[in-house]
Amino acid sequence: MKMLVNVIFPIEPFNSLVRNGTAGELIGRVVDDIKPESIYFSEQDGCRGAVMVVEVPDASAIPSISEPWFLNFEAHCEFRIAMTPDDLMRANLSELAEKWNDVHA
Repeated sequence: MKMLVNVIFPIEPFNSLVRNGTAGELIGRVVDDIKPESIYFSEQDGCRGAVMVVEVPDASAIPSISEPWFLNFEAHCEFRIAMTPDDLMRANLSELAEKWNDVHA
């Protein structure tokens, strides 16, 4: 399944990695290993951050996605399931509404 992975890099050790010239190479290695469908770098909560779209075949794959960020950058990772419009249509929302509509009655 597709997941959005939000990565937040604390100021340290990232600043030290930038200063010693290894941040870019290390990010490249991690991205090459994870092979995200897409990745974007941005500011998040006043820190450096990244958002990736990754294919996660099952829960056991999550450590292979998060550990490189944890171990190398002491980063914070959040995983969110990502649905396409087609996925949402297959969820059959009208059937769910019918099933649960009387909950607040």
